[in-house]
Amino acid sequence: MERLIRKYADKLVSHGLAAPGEPLLAGLDSEIVWNRPDKRTALLATLFDTLSINSLLFARPAQPYAAIIDYLAARADEAIFPIDCESRTFFHDLPVAREFSAKTIAAALRRRKSVTIPGEGIVTFGAVSPEQAFVTFSSVCFACYVKFHLDYLRDARAGTLTPEQRAVFELAAAMPNPLPETPPAVRRGPFTSDSAVLEAIWEAGRLTVEYHMVDSFFGNVSCRRGDTLFITQTGSSLDELPGRIDGCPMDGSSCAGLTASSELKAHHEIALRSGCTAVLHGHPKFSVILSMDCPKAHCDREGECHIKCPEIRSVCGVPVVPGEVGAGQFGLATTLPPVFASGHTAGIVYGHGLFTTGAVDFSDAFATMLSVERNCREEYFRRVAQAGLDRGEAAR
Repeated sequence: MERLIRKYADKLVSHGLAAPGEPLLAGLDSEIVWNRPDKRTALLATLFDTLSINSLLFARPAQPYAAIIDYLAARADEAIFPIDCESRTFFHDLPVAREFSAKTIAAALRRRKSVTIPGEGIVTFGAVSPEQAFVTFSSVCFACYVKFHLDYLRDARAGTLTPEQRAVFELAAAMPNPLPETPPAVRRGPFTSDSAVLEAIWEAGRLTVEYHMVDSFFGNVSCRRGDTLFITQTGSSLDELPGRIDGCPMDGSSCAGLTASSELKAHHEIALRSGCTAVLHGHPKFSVILSMDCPKAHCDREGECHIKCPEIRSVCGVPVVPGEVGAGQFGLATTLPPVFASGHTAGIVYGHGLFTTGAVDFSDAFATMLSVERNCREEYFRRVAQAGLDRGEAAR
């Protein structure tokens, strides 16, 4: 348990989610083990007596997440309501508490997987392992970042930005852009052995995390060799893939896919209909933000955009489609593959993330993902600037 506690405390820092020395993480073994001493451990330890948990995480996020989350939490009644896919699927809402007390924290954690205390930080838990606490913390940071920037663009167009909003936005905009112009070198195909395929997937997953295209847990990777599609297992951390990849026959002749990613069918159809070898799926922030930026007002599909949007849209030349995880009429396995069958090498799912493909390996898939996200980031700030110009012209 001590090893796991140190591991996930360190990952919060290495992923830019918390400052060094900030995460306070505990795990229950024969007794409660903390990663470091802190005056708040006595209060937090009481939560192990009142909740069915295995681990507990408390930390103030690193910037700009701290400023963004404090801004959203201070203006929320009881919870923050993001609308990205991760939040809709796994968290629904993000509770907010007004005081750092065992009673208020426990009440929130009985209902949801996290609670945010403005000015203090975020508390999350794991029912089975510290990894769950880490995943929830990273997801709260992601969801709030996306929500804040989507709301900011909407309010900029409406001319309702506040000085507090502007200050948080300027802080976030001033943060270094982690996206390089030149993608890293990756293993080149064609791959002539299963072991070569596995090593290529491990590398692609690790780089996807290192370049902030996904915060470790969400996202998936696949590579086809012959009649087998190798794909990451459901719930896999993309920077820890050895032993977490399934080889699934393209004809569905075995049950290997039972532990595979929930998006196995979508990957299968993309590979089958496009002829590609590699499929990479991440959740880069600005691709997700712009996928939800629709100028259409008073739409009769409002609230169902992520599933049933009838509009043909694109962002930076990349098609945007609706779709929920899985198969069925509105599943990704139905809505997404036609994008790639028509010759595109990238597709964005509304509020969900970016899929890219490579003909023989992950070099093109990874380069495309970086390029699309870089373009989306530039386009986002262009739209914000344009909103300001439009408002200025309207005022004149």
